Amino acid sequence: MVETSSVPLTGPQGPKPRKALSRRNVFLYGTLLLITLYYALPLYVMIVTSLKGMPEIRLGNVFSPPVEITFQPWAKAWSEACTGLTCNGLSTGFWNSVRITIPSVILSIIIASVNGYALANWKFKGADAFFTILIFGAFIPYQILLYPMVIMLREMGLYGSLGGLVLVHTIFGMPILTLLFRNYFTSLPEELFKAARVDGAGFWGIYFRIMVPMSLPIFTVAMILQVTGIWNDFLFGVVYTGPDTYPMTVSLNNIVNSTQGVKEYNVNMAATILTGLVPLTIYFVSGRLFVRGIAAGAVKG
Repeated sequence: MVETSSVPLTGPQGPKPRKALSRRNVFLYGTLLLITLYYALPLYVMIVTSLKGMPEIRLGNVFSPPVEITFQPWAKAWSEACTGLTCNGLSTGFWNSVRITIPSVILSIIIASVNGYALANWKFKGADAFFTILIFGAFIPYQILLYPMVIMLREMGLYGSLGGLVLVHTIFGMPILTLLFRNYFTSLPEELFKAARVDGAGFWGIYFRIMVPMSLPIFTVAMILQVTGIWNDFLFGVVYTGPDTYPMTVSLNNIVNSTQGVKEYNVNMAATILTGLVPLTIYFVSGRLFVRGIAAGAVKG
């Protein structure tokens, strides 16, 4: 017969469970609900207004759902809305934004990742001064550099072209992206870099075979930041491009602020939603990846 040792019985361990309807939870979720409604209400008004006809909009109840849903304002905003004598809608601006965003994102991420890798793992002469200048450049107001960039692009023959705006976005995106990549590469185990050097790997071999495969989270963060920033840009688009190369945000501004004819609020709301669809889609699809990338860059290996 096996003797059982006398062990004193203890009560349940761990923190005391909280009530589901505690005062703290009611305050927390109530505050979050109010904030959500505050930010969601304008989007709701935009959507329901874009689905109404002008006779229904003139009744004045902006919060009521549409009695008869129509997608004609969306079609007109995309291909028929007029800016002066030009009636191409947002379609031309959309494809201009695509041609601007894709090369700007690719070039700025490639250059910034190489810069960050070199600053983190290859200490060349003047590296600290170079890094300081880059960080200083990240915090210079863009408005100060507008006119010098106009002169530079004019001398290069790129002023008013999509290529000139791609160059501007690439230059202005490099400082903050270089900081992100440099901090992330610094957080990776230094032993991997040293072992690769011992095995004879050079600058590019270590970059492509070790650093890039281990840095997908920070590449995702950089892509989200650049796509949303470049797509939403208005200042550079209106300064460095012309009527035929305006990005989507400038086309939206011209359509909404047009003073000719009757103000079509349903078309304006549809145009605004169409312009914001790309960054909104990226946010909802990649928001979790963005948080993971930021968290991964904050943890040292």
